[in-house]
Amino acid sequence: MALHQQPPFFNPSVPFSTPIQGGLQDGMSITVNLQYGSDVILHFNPRYEGGSGFVVHYTNQKGVWGEEEHEYKTPKYNYLFDGKPFFEYKHRMPFSCVDHIYVFGKVELNLVAFQYLPHYAAPPGSFTMPYKSIIYGGVQPGKVIIIQGVISPQAKRICFKLRYITGIALEYSLRFDENVVVCNTYDDGTWGKEEQCGCMPFKRGQPLQVTIFCTHQNFEVFSNGEKVHTYSHRYSNLENIDVLDIRGDVQLSFVQP
Repeated sequence: MALHQQPPFFNPSVPFSTPIQGGLQDGMSITVNLQYGSDVILHFNPRYEGGSGFVVHYTNQKGVWGEEEHEYKTPKYNYLFDGKPFFEYKHRMPFSCVDHIYVFGKVELNLVAFQYLPHYAAPPGSFTMPYKSIIYGGVQPGKVIIIQGVISPQAKRICFKLRYITGIALEYSLRFDENVVVCNTYDDGTWGKEEQCGCMPFKRGQPLQVTIFCTHQNFEVFSNGEKVHTYSHRYSNLENIDVLDIRGDVQLSFVQP
């Protein structure tokens, strides 16, 4: 399995431990969300590029994303007490020696994901809508796409599309005005038969976290770490799917295409 295809972990039990396949590499990212109920207490995202890196972290409380903080120095380990740092431990070994991640203690995890750059983060409202991004290398089995933001209180529709040059492999449409989720494919100039999903796992005015996980047979869609929908592939040339397109009534804060 290629490094960027290491599967994510949704709602893993704590203590949690897993190998990092191949160790940390240039351009690799690890995303860890620590969650209490619907609040994301800490979105922790080390990013490594060109032999060095930086760390991004922020919080979502009661549906509102706080200001994103960047640490542009060589990543280090911070220990905090009452929200204030009291000890720092800088790297003493090359980060490529790291081959496991461990999480333990009284904390609830909803997502641990491994991915190569690029990915983009910003306060809600900083992304221009509609939003488009290149999916470098296309979509392969094991590919993870993560989208976070806040749904508009008056949202009517939000649409996520995985596109290729002549069509749309997956349109995942949240239709709040109809209280339904619809999946479909556009190929050879025509839309296929709509698949309506039986539940609407998203709410107006609430935080949005959508994870799309590609397997050999289908796309699996997760909301806040819970699998909510499965859509079988109708377009088989997955490597040609190279654009993520997001439209509708959402303020994006983080996208990992």
